[in-house]
Amino acid sequence: MSTPLPPLVEPAAELTREEVARYSRHLIIPDFGLDGQKRLKNARVLVIGAGGLGSPTLLYLAAAGVGTIGIVEFDVVDESNLQRQIIHGVSDIGRAKAESARDSIRAVNPLVDVRLHQFRLEADNAVQLFAQYDLILDGTDNFATRYLVNDAAVLAHKPYVWGSIYRFEGQISVFWEDAPDAPDGEKRGLNYRDLYPEPPPPGMVPSCAEGGVLGILCSSVASVMGTEAIKLITGTGESLLGRLMVYDALDMTYRTIKIRKDPSTPKITELIDYEEFCGVVSDAATEAAADATITPTELKELLDSGKPLALIDVREQVEWDINRIEGAELIPKGAFESGEALAKLPVDRTPVFYCKTGVRSAEVLAIAKKAGFSDALHVQGGIVAWGRQLEPDMVMY
Repeated sequence: MSTPLPPLVEPAAELTREEVARYSRHLIIPDFGLDGQKRLKNARVLVIGAGGLGSPTLLYLAAAGVGTIGIVEFDVVDESNLQRQIIHGVSDIGRAKAESARDSIRAVNPLVDVRLHQFRLEADNAVQLFAQYDLILDGTDNFATRYLVNDAAVLAHKPYVWGSIYRFEGQISVFWEDAPDAPDGEKRGLNYRDLYPEPPPPGMVPSCAEGGVLGILCSSVASVMGTEAIKLITGTGESLLGRLMVYDALDMTYRTIKIRKDPSTPKITELIDYEEFCGVVSDAATEAAADATITPTELKELLDSGKPLALIDVREQVEWDINRIEGAELIPKGAFESGEALAKLPVDRTPVFYCKTGVRSAEVLAIAKKAGFSDALHVQGGIVAWGRQLEPDMVMY
């Protein structure tokens, strides 16, 4: 075991009588005690997102007595959030997530100072915002924000706890470029780019909205994130700095993988355009879709006109079982990537592809055009846009 990191936060001057009563189960833990609780009281922690990972993390940090909690969140509560975002309730649907989270935190612990930052985290505000806090927790679900958080934390000289979830698996680690060296001289400073130097190719890793996530998995991963935050603040135990923890809910296993500083990782000196760096869709898909994209209304007009179309749903079977556009045929995106589906496409009808939101169908469109289907089209906004514009009663996920 390596030497623990020094406490991140100085202790507050004192605890009130109310605080001693509230946090008594912390105070009687050896090696934590009064000093540890005073450090939590003095801590300023910024949580990026009040979603699947942010929800349980926020509640437990508040309950633990973190004195100041900031929340970066600009979204509103949707019914589909309630399966995993436990800080929100049915009565919060349509409310700002940040405000809903603040009210839930206050119900748990009114002693916490909750600060809301209701805007999208961007390159022009991240470093300045991070400078106001001791520690950052990132549970966002897209690569552009993850790289932005990493680079801004490096420039702001702040440690951060990172978590990620997908279907039945979660990953957690701690990154801190400016971490103090170990007593034996070992360099402990790491950032997210040492683990993932570059984002995966566009469309390779679906978001939770596209691929799904087991709701209770969020709590398992968030509890580790919250634990790491408390350990960093108080200087308790050995953190996950330099290690990646992988949790598999199906096998019920936790394993840790050693991470070492990658000498080839470029030094971070400025923030960049992270949407461009990560890319929502590939260059090939963007080029293919430039003159081959139709709206749901235009698709309906084509269908009503009797034009010979082959309407292809490129989602997965489980999504098809929830909803579909009448007259469509299911051929998942993976079958196009393997080449198997190309032989199934009719040559006497115009192929029209759709998915949930238009990302996967654009990638399939590029594959089809490269294979010679020059008249192929894809539906902008996917079945979500179709339902919103043409079938408002359609069951949506």
